Parts: sequence; C-alpha cells; structure tokens
Amino acid sequence: MSRPTGRMLVLLELLQSGGTRTIAELADRLGVEGRTVRRYVDQLIDLDIPVEAVRGRYGGYRLARGYRLPPLMLNDDEALAVLLGLIAGRRTGLATAADTASETAAAKIRRVLPERLAHRLDALQRSLAFTKPPHEFAAPDAGTLLTIADAVRHHRPVSFRYTDRHGRRSDRTLHPYGIVSHSSRWYVTGADPAIGENRTFRLDRVTEARTQPGTFEAPAGPDPAQRVLSGFAAAPYRHEVTLRIHGTVEQLRARFPVSIATVEELVPTTEQDPATECWHRVELRAERLDWLPALLASLDRPFVIERPDELRDLVIGLADRLASHARRT
Repeated sequence: MSRPTGRMLVLLELLQSGGTRTIAELADRLGVEGRTVRRYVDQLIDLDIPVEAVRGRYGGYRLARGYRLPPLMLNDDEALAVLLGLIAGRRTGLATAADTASETAAAKIRRVLPERLAHRLDALQRSLAFTKPPHEFAAPDAGTLLTIADAVRHHRPVSFRYTDRHGRRSDRTLHPYGIVSHSSRWYVTGADPAIGENRTFRLDRVTEARTQPGTFEAPAGPDPAQRVLSGFAAAPYRHEVTLRIHGTVEQLRARFPVSIATVEELVPTTEQDPATECWHRVELRAERLDWLPALLASLDRPFVIERPDELRDLVIGLADRLASHARRT
C-alpha cells in the first residue's frame, strides 16, 4: 500500500470514530499539512464516501450520519484470493482506466480485515516479486465497460464514439456479442447493423457508450473469444504470407495460433483427426517478416513458401548464417 493511500484510509478511520474533526487535528494525526488533508477528503468523496464539511469556529469534517464501512468476514483463503486477484488484475491489464481503483480497493480490504490476517497479507505483498514488469496498456473506462456488458447480457444495441489507431473519430452502433480480454487489452465484438458485418473494437478507444432501444438475436457459431482471435488473423497488414506445411494440426497450432494464422487441410479427410500428418495451407498477415524464418526453423517440418518471395530470401539467409556459425571452430 502506498503511503498516501494509507494516510487517506487512516483519515477515514478517524472520521468513522465519530464527531467532527478539525483540519488542524487531522493534519497533526496524519503528519501532513492542512491542504493535504483537504486533498485526501476530496479523494474520499470521489470514492462515494459521504464526507461532510462543517463550517464555523469548531468546524472541520465528519461522515454523514449512519455511514460506516461494514466488517469484512473473510477467511485466510478468501482474503488471499481477493488480494491476489487485485494484484494480478492490475499487472496484467485487467483493470479499468481508474489507475488507483485496484490499489484503493486492496487498501480498503486491508483496513477492515482482522489484524492477524491483515499483517499476514502485508507480509505477502512485501515479499512478492515478479519476473516480468507490469503491462502498461491503456484500459477501458469503468462506465463504458459496465454499459457494454449490460448490453451484451440483455441483447441490446449499443452506440458509442470510436477513435481508430489513426486518430479518426466516428459514431458507431453495434450488436455486441461479448467482451474479450486478450493480451492485456479489452475488446468488444459483435455485428455492425449498418454494414451487416462482424466487427471488433478496442474498449479503451470507446467513449460515450449508450444502450439503445430494441433487442437482437445473437447468432450461433464461434464464441466471442474465437471471433476476436479469428479477426486478428484476417486483419490487414503489410505482408500477406501463404505457406504449405506438412505436419499435424497440433504441431502447426503450437507455432501458428488462431490469433495470427488460418490453417486449412489441403486434402480434407472424413476423419478430421488432428494427430494425422498431412499438408496444410497456412495463411497469415504481418507488418514484418523477420520473425518468421526462426519460427519455421523451430517447427522443424517440411514447408513450401508460396508468397512472398521476400520471406524465401530471409529463410535462405538465416540458413546460410546458421551453417556459417556451425562450421566455426
């Protein structure tokens, strides 16, 4: 827990003890200046905690009558699950655009837990280390996420303003099928009734989302996650690559997941056994080709490059470099 967040929650505890607390008293207890106390009060109000200002000679701050945080009855396993969920969500991008939401939620839970359990969770937070830095992708607005989730659940059309990767803004209407989290980003996928095609939008680029009158029928077929991944494989990029590779479906999908490539059996069989080795056509799109030669080498299966010629040159270049390095003594 950061020190400002900790002081803010100490302020909340002081106010919960009852009565009106002067700014001078609060500043002394927190070890900060009066203007910092006012800033902490504003933050509590932003969190929907009803802090009232009392004017006059003995004025200060107090909580609205009858307000108090209820006790949180969690056992060790439940508290650990909640805390780890908040930490993991913040580090992997499963959070909203309110950067402090996970931190303040964890801090609130910490302040109302039994002291024995709170100390044990503090020890875990201080001793926990990660091998990878946290993701820093843009996150969606909480209101946008909840509005679209409600539209998905009740099969309601939703309208919103969208900003594409080039900064162009447009007003859209969507029949949303589902919300998908992929590689630390949030997406909504569904049908665009204006053009009669399926579309996928990044939720951090969506603003002014509103549900619209009426309902729609969600079609049968791939689930939302499959639709998003398939859309990535077909998205327009600089290079269009076509390969023929001999192997099993499992071998190919280990290197070419659904999100980057389509895999089609060249001579379809009636059995459709994914463990059967045969020739497949693999098609994908990419902004760069330099990563593909090493990927094909790691697959270690017979392959033919149909296009582009530039990829064939890169593969030959990699083979020559590997052979040259292998001959060195």
